[in-house]
Amino acid sequence: MSTQDSILQHDSLIKYLTAFRHELHRFPELSNQEHATTARIREQLAKYDIRVLDLPLTTGLVAEVGASDGPLIVLRSDIDALPIEEQSGVEYVSEHPGVMHACGHDFHASAALGAAILLKQQEASLPGRVRILFQAAEETGQGAPDLIATGALDGAAGIFGIHNDPTLPLGVVGSKAGPLTAAVDRFEIKINAVGTHAARPHDGNDPIIIAGQIIGAVQTLISRNAPSGDNAVVSITQVHSGSTWNVIPDSAWLEGTVRSFSQSTRELIERRFRQIVQGIAAAFDAQIDFNWQAGPPSVVNDAEWAEFALKQADASGLQSRVVEASPIGEDFAFYQQQLPGAFMMIGTGEPYPLHHPAFRVNDAALFPTSRYLAELATAALAKVSGK
Repeated sequence: MSTQDSILQHDSLIKYLTAFRHELHRFPELSNQEHATTARIREQLAKYDIRVLDLPLTTGLVAEVGASDGPLIVLRSDIDALPIEEQSGVEYVSEHPGVMHACGHDFHASAALGAAILLKQQEASLPGRVRILFQAAEETGQGAPDLIATGALDGAAGIFGIHNDPTLPLGVVGSKAGPLTAAVDRFEIKINAVGTHAARPHDGNDPIIIAGQIIGAVQTLISRNAPSGDNAVVSITQVHSGSTWNVIPDSAWLEGTVRSFSQSTRELIERRFRQIVQGIAAAFDAQIDFNWQAGPPSVVNDAEWAEFALKQADASGLQSRVVEASPIGEDFAFYQQQLPGAFMMIGTGEPYPLHHPAFRVNDAALFPTSRYLAELATAALAKVSGK
């Protein structure tokens, strides 16, 4: 059956999934607040008699299709939104002020629902089970660890995940073996010094000068510490100090992020960052509180599953493409610490990037993604079962 014939055959499902995505988009919910979103997904799964596992989850859920015996393959989607005021101009704009699906998780969840429905239609012939994760709280980086703790991955042979990518053309699936997304770390620096009159700086200890020293010094973390072949970035994104023009304040606060692709570089940057801050604190006789918050590690695709997923994209009527690693973060990486898997970028060919107020997803990518996920899971089951 050709791609066009498949689309025509599933015309009603396409309309159904599109309407469902628009509904999710209109009513976005932030991380760990996805109660209504979870209820909506559960309701749709029930309509197709797709079982939902009884797991200790506050939000999000896990569905399963297939026989209880045989191998297990996992598909992952996410469901949370972002604290962004929408400016996309779509007819189904968010009705929750200041909250928006600006990363396309409504697309991911709807595509996963479509895959579950397609798999249900062939449940009797599946050589095993497919478990579909509708994961909460991806944006906080804690949703995946919380779901793993429920045992949702127990016994699985492999896992696949997707993320829409507006920079890739519609119909393209991009991935690669090895690191695909970056490890995400966040840092906060509080400088406690001694304030004084701006005309008498010698009577105090200027935290702005100290902050400037830190800002300049940490830029050497990459250029003079990380191996030249390792991609990494340090960005200071917030600096706050002072309240008026003629007073040297007594404190300053900095915040930012570090992105890296190898565990050794990640550990090196954190160690040297701490040394730099401690050294500057001693040099300027100031107290500096340094808080490092480790986020998701790098998504590292299993080479065999990545190649398999790209070949299946071509077999499913899409176009595979090997892409470069991206500095975005993804808590899918936590799943890959438990079992082999691959993460794929789904091209949507839209002008605005992820997390932009005008971000949108092309609905034309929805059903092909559902079909691809269903066919990928089916082929993966056949592979691990030897059938």
